[in-house]
Amino acid sequence: MGSLRNPIGPLPSSIYWRRRVVLLSVVAVLALLVTWLVVSVGSGGERDGASGSGGHSPAPSITPGDSPSGPAISEHPGGRDESGEDDESGTGGSGGAGAEGEGSGGDAPGDGESGPGSGSGAGGGGAGSGETTGEQVPAGSTLPNCPASAVEMSLRPTKNTYEPDQKPKLVLKAENTSKADCKVDLGPKTAVLTITETGEDKPLWSSAHCPATGSLLLKLPAQGSVTHTVTWDRRASADKCATPPAGAAGPGTYLAEVEAPVATAKISFVLAKD
Repeated sequence: MGSLRNPIGPLPSSIYWRRRVVLLSVVAVLALLVTWLVVSVGSGGERDGASGSGGHSPAPSITPGDSPSGPAISEHPGGRDESGEDDESGTGGSGGAGAEGEGSGGDAPGDGESGPGSGSGAGGGGAGSGETTGEQVPAGSTLPNCPASAVEMSLRPTKNTYEPDQKPKLVLKAENTSKADCKVDLGPKTAVLTITETGEDKPLWSSAHCPATGSLLLKLPAQGSVTHTVTWDRRASADKCATPPAGAAGPGTYLAEVEAPVATAKISFVLAKD
């Protein structure tokens, strides 16, 4: 006991006391650490037991959502019909849209869209819808008028025979044989188009009876041409927009004629039987 209180050794007693204090401190820290580990392990075991077998919490179940009940989308983006049908509207000049192209008299787009007697025609009946190629010029244009000697005019149907559900289309073409640009009026009052059934003296329909517009001034390029297409809905017309006879034109052969100050032309076509 005396050696514990009074350390014996070559060094001063204070050094031995310091060593004892350090040793006791280390032992105390180790004891506290062991106690903390024991308590922690015990608490962890209780939590694991409460979580279920194997020490893992049961995975939450996932309930699938409702399946969509609406119809599947079948249309192509953009709303365009991808069935392969050609677009029925062409590109014309500034004089109008949906221009009829030049060439041989093949089938015109949209001939079978409507049956006889359809379409508008306020009072006059059978009003023709115009489709034009070429550049339209204003009434006050300084472009000179085409002289009759420089213009050749032709008229053709888009088909020789039209079925009962097809509207006849007549293409009026003006060609400039000179080397200078000029303007030509293909409007319904100037280039008057009439349709007459064979054997009759009086036209069944005339563009001058109840025209939707007056003049149609088009630039006729040097050595070039323009066209104007008129669609007839098979109804008769009456002068000064009077009420025309009811009904549609019957089957038979019809004569179409255009008369303009610069030139005239005529052709025939057939309306087939049912």
